[in-house]
Amino acid sequence: QYGYIKRYPKEVDLGCFLCFDAQTGKFLWQHSSPKLPTGRVHDWPEQGICCAPVCDGDRVWFVSSRGEVLCLDSEGFLDGENDGPFKSEDNQNKDEADVVWKFDMMGVLGVSQHNMCSCSCCFAGDILFVNTSNGLDESHINLPAPNAPSFFAMDKNTGEVLWTDKSPGLNILHGQWSSPTYGVLGGIPQVIFAGGDGWVYSFAPEGDGAGNAKLLWKFDCNPKETVWILGGRGTRNNIIATPVIYNGYVFVAVGQDTEHGEGGGNLWCIDPTRATDGSDVSSSFAVDKDGNHIPHRRLQAVDPEQGEKSVSNPNTAAVWHYSLYDRNGNGKVEFEETMHRSCGTVAIKDDILYISDFSGLFHCLDISKMSDNKDEHGIPCPTVLWTYDMFAAAWGSPLIVEGKVYIGDEDGDIAIFNHGSRDGEPIAEINMENSVYSTPIVANDILYISNKDTLFAIKEGAQLDE
Repeated sequence: QYGYIKRYPKEVDLGCFLCFDAQTGKFLWQHSSPKLPTGRVHDWPEQGICCAPVCDGDRVWFVSSRGEVLCLDSEGFLDGENDGPFKSEDNQNKDEADVVWKFDMMGVLGVSQHNMCSCSCCFAGDILFVNTSNGLDESHINLPAPNAPSFFAMDKNTGEVLWTDKSPGLNILHGQWSSPTYGVLGGIPQVIFAGGDGWVYSFAPEGDGAGNAKLLWKFDCNPKETVWILGGRGTRNNIIATPVIYNGYVFVAVGQDTEHGEGGGNLWCIDPTRATDGSDVSSSFAVDKDGNHIPHRRLQAVDPEQGEKSVSNPNTAAVWHYSLYDRNGNGKVEFEETMHRSCGTVAIKDDILYISDFSGLFHCLDISKMSDNKDEHGIPCPTVLWTYDMFAAAWGSPLIVEGKVYIGDEDGDIAIFNHGSRDGEPIAEINMENSVYSTPIVANDILYISNKDTLFAIKEGAQLDE
């Protein structure tokens, strides 16, 4: 969270967005987001920018720790220009960011993010999609901005809002920190939003043409009997991971704020073409003792003590569901045979799926082969090839590149596996000397890994200049 520019000494807590030369590591420019005066309820101390940027040409978009959507000039002020319409930067030195436009979600939309904003935007054409992080207040009970959008679309060139949606409504469990995904699925463009109520929503990217969202389908990622209890002590979860599209399907896991600790989780594969009329395509419905459908409730969808139950949805879009898997066939589901809460997204190649969870397990599934395991609604589970215990929480997501799979953990270890391996043993574990909370990436044949305080650029044969 500490910056590189002189006007902000290291004792000043900031959200810093930094730009470096990719080949040399030379610092180029910084965008600075001073902490909000409201404190940790909106802008947690000593936490920086909790998102990845999206780039197109010489424009860069990201969500700041202050709840702003910003469009920057990738060249900063190094090109000698102040790109607009925004021209009121506090400082226009060459090591400062050149803001093209910015949009204050708190001020304009009335959003009240919980603890921090965390959304890596995505776009389709000229439409930018943003999760607002709208959530509870410091009591963890009250929702201060129930009418504020949870998700919206804007013109990426101008910052104009095109449509908004507040589908999670009063059912937001805690915060909303997932990032959207876009794809053309079944010939229909869809933008996928994972809500703070534990549901996945699909929208038409262009909206309804009148400033509103156009819902295509929705899916509840929590079994109906699960319960939300403060502090992560329950079984109901929200969604922090980004939905992933592979071979026309949507993959997403549930999780919670990492401060809530470990707990059981669910990983779903969803068919996004099952319905496009706004239908509920969850694996089940909640019904009362008389068989009447129960509207969505925040804390618990089904209370068995009241005679309520879940019934299978004949039109479900659930392709498979991974939660529990008795791999060794001993009739018991053990720690290593359980999918736990996850912050990370899946990585898939050749129908082999990898995902980490917050209990420190790294799971490898063959999604081309369904096992004999089925959940209570008859949804199958894919074949689990192996799980590897990293003995430390994993916050990030796996990277697959050149036949290798990389995953980092809180102990600072990067475990490296052969892609497609059936033994689940890493070929190497390299410690990065501090916690790795992010996902390794590759660009231009260079591997980038960030630990808690250092960014590394790694390439075979490279020499470090002292």
